[in-house]
Amino acid sequence: MYAIIRTGGKQYKVSKDDKITVEKLAANAGDMVNIQDVLFIGNGDKITAGAPLVAGAVVSAKVVEQTRGDKVVIFKKKRRKNYRRKAGHRQDLTVLQITDIKAA
Repeated sequence: MYAIIRTGGKQYKVSKDDKITVEKLAANAGDMVNIQDVLFIGNGDKITAGAPLVAGAVVSAKVVEQTRGDKVVIFKKKRRKNYRRKAGHRQDLTVLQITDIKAA
């Protein structure tokens, strides 16, 4: 059984016991979170597509850790104008382990 969920403006295909990294959620390590934005559920030959969400479907996950992504360097330059700007960014992330997928 698998599901397609939406969190943080992105979509993820998940199955039971998968570990995924999503944008930061307000939860501590060890907490359980329920994701109600389920777009699609597949179970062998039986599929359930939402319009846009599958009614009553819930994906449960355990927060493994709160972490930060790799540094992304932003560098702007205009040639011959002595214009250079350098900045960096590290995204806050949450690692989830999927524990259960429940269809309605």
